[in-house]
Amino acid sequence: MKAASRILLALTIASGLMMAGAGCSYSAGSPQGDSEHVDRVLPPTTGAADYQLGGAYTPPKGVTVVTRDSTSKPAKGVYSICYVNGFQTQPDVKWPSDLILHAASGAPLVDPGWPDEHIIDISTAAKRTAAAKIIAKSTDLCARKGFSAVEFDNLDSYTRSKKQLTLDDAIAFAKLLVAEAHDRDLAAGQKNTDQLGSRGKTQIGYDFAVSEECDTFDECDQYTRVYGKHVIDIEYTDDLRGTFAQVCARKHTPPMTELRDRDLTTPGSKDYVYRSC
Repeated sequence: MKAASRILLALTIASGLMMAGAGCSYSAGSPQGDSEHVDRVLPPTTGAADYQLGGAYTPPKGVTVVTRDSTSKPAKGVYSICYVNGFQTQPDVKWPSDLILHAASGAPLVDPGWPDEHIIDISTAAKRTAAAKIIAKSTDLCARKGFSAVEFDNLDSYTRSKKQLTLDDAIAFAKLLVAEAHDRDLAAGQKNTDQLGSRGKTQIGYDFAVSEECDTFDECDQYTRVYGKHVIDIEYTDDLRGTFAQVCARKHTPPMTELRDRDLTTPGSKDYVYRSC
């Protein structure tokens, strides 16, 4: 996970989704976890996105998509995406010891960037099934609150697993998480991990992508060639590749690209920054 991917974990309204004129529907028949009776609505591709994981606030004018933590209330009148830490533990949630990875010392294996988060053990089918049942509680909360989509963070945790996990393990687990989302009529977003290529959509069943700093790392086209305009990108003020105007002007920059301060603060903070392409 790239920095500032979680500082909290929100809702949407079906009646207001059409205001942006850009939501798309999915009928049953997509790769994973489809309900037979409901269409999923994808995030708008016009307007602007606002990544509000540092705290909820009234979206700026023109915003049509808001991402909030699952513990927050939904943004009224706009499409809302629910943030869930899908592949690592939340600091305030105790997991069974046998469902988290351990270092050679026997201590729980942590994410170096977030030392209060443990990496979930998804190395076997049995463990993936057990872990998915725990994550499903958060997904269910997103659905009950009225979110339209869920973003499962830390898909790339296998890269921090000391070789205890593989990309194939992550793909197998992601399938379970996406199926849980689709069963609750939620669209599911791939978070980072451009290494997936088309497998994120065709094999796992993700409906859209959320990338952090795809311009900075020159990888935006890795997402847009798979998801088209259904890519939300967050660039950060402390690591821009040129000016934000230059970012927006680049060929592969997703239309729904925003600029945020690294800590995703709220408008009352002196550090708050928000701009959109």
